[in-house]
Amino acid sequence: MKRQMQGQIKMLAQHVVFRYVVAGGTSAVVDLGVLYILNSFLHIQYLVSATLAFLVAFGISFTLHSGWTFKMVTEIAPTRTHRQVILYLCASLFGLGLNTFLMYVFVSRVHLIVIVAQIIVGALVACVTFFISHNVIFKYRKT
Repeated sequence: MKRQMQGQIKMLAQHVVFRYVVAGGTSAVVDLGVLYILNSFLHIQYLVSATLAFLVAFGISFTLHSGWTFKMVTEIAPTRTHRQVILYLCASLFGLGLNTFLMYVFVSRVHLIVIVAQIIVGALVACVTFFISHNVIFKYRKT
């Protein structure tokens, strides 16, 4: 049973969408954790908290996506990696803007609580940034 489960996990890990979900989920947990601490314990305004949390998760996200999700080999093309960091930063800043706008809409206009709003917004922004990462930044090719 254990061997079968390990085989299934290995098979899933070969799919870019699965890797994207795991890597994105990891950075999302960091994002939500930092947001919760900043907003709930330190009482920092929710948009500032969401922005800071998003930036903290950026480094984790790029590292996981470039090294595992889209399997980039940085030793071969370090200049390409620098270009990808810049493009990924631009996509992330776009995602941050979209995240902030949607957080404002869901919290101030729809009146959802901050954490619920961030979960919904995070899923929406993840779909947009997956498309950008997959088709523009990393130009993923199945290996």
